[in-house]
Amino acid sequence: MKRGSVSKNLVLLALFVVGLASVVGAQTLLGSGATFPAPAYTKMFDEYYKLTGIKVNYQGIGSSGGLKNIQDRVVDFGGSDSFIKDADFSKYTAPVVHIPTVIGAVVVTYNLPGNPKLRLTGDVVADIYLGKITKWNDKAIAALNPDVKLPNLAIMPVYRSDGSGTTFNFTAYLSAVSDEWKSKVGNANSVSWPTGQGAAQNAGVAGVVKQTQGTVGYVELAYANQNSMAVAAIKNSSGMWVDPSLDSISAAAAGAFPADTRILLVNTDAKEGYPISALTWIIVYREQNYGNRSREQAEQLAKLLWWMIHDGQKYVTALDYATLPPPAVKAAEAIVKSITYNGQALIK
Repeated sequence: MKRGSVSKNLVLLALFVVGLASVVGAQTLLGSGATFPAPAYTKMFDEYYKLTGIKVNYQGIGSSGGLKNIQDRVVDFGGSDSFIKDADFSKYTAPVVHIPTVIGAVVVTYNLPGNPKLRLTGDVVADIYLGKITKWNDKAIAALNPDVKLPNLAIMPVYRSDGSGTTFNFTAYLSAVSDEWKSKVGNANSVSWPTGQGAAQNAGVAGVVKQTQGTVGYVELAYANQNSMAVAAIKNSSGMWVDPSLDSISAAAAGAFPADTRILLVNTDAKEGYPISALTWIIVYREQNYGNRSREQAEQLAKLLWWMIHDGQKYVTALDYATLPPPAVKAAEAIVKSITYNGQALIK
């Protein structure tokens, strides 16, 4: 069975379980979408169940899948690492809001003999994915790593084959640092890759890179660390070589946040900031009285979101995600308080 079919069937099974739960009175919320925050969400939702008895069933199917499912109103919430662009709000039948949950890093990971520590710049990474740099001992990579004996080995770029917020942030970064990438490929959840091999979801890309020598890929930091994979230091816009870490991710997110929280963190001007940092969001309808939703279901969702941006934050750093900075929490609080049922706020 194809991987996409498996993901679709998992969502359909979850929907059946939720429908059955409503019949017998069990308390369950259903979400789907981004794989970028999936390790954090798994931990958060497990702890929330222990505290409240509310089960949250989250299917990591990619950001595009999560956005489509919330459009179709078949889940309580969608998970996405890419915010909805102004031109795309018309795809939704009513106003939706973005609640930021955690901050992560998109890392450049690779598989080489001995997995030496590498330094890479954004333009070199762009040229690798453009197919212009094809060997690991290319002079452009060698110049950045004079103390590393690089192999005469072909480079196989690995990319996300599914619609992905991780791709959205990675290509946003490449577009910011490479005019050629911006004009030829651009920035989106899905792009036409000039070269390489596709794999579904963060786990899929991590799996291909871990198993195949000569590959390079981009995944969320948690997936690289969980698999003990090599990760490149990236030069940021201040000229600093920065490793992805809780401190460097937090530094990238330390500035002001817009009220709707729709902000990119890539190519930060923070001196110590990691340049491919990224927010991830939960997307919900502002007015929760739609379809056959009950007020209780809407209240459960609002309470979950409030918990995630407060108490839930203490569970994410152990999984290599940075907590929301105070300006992001303040903006998120206002958004959660704006969620209503029959026009009445669910959190006061």
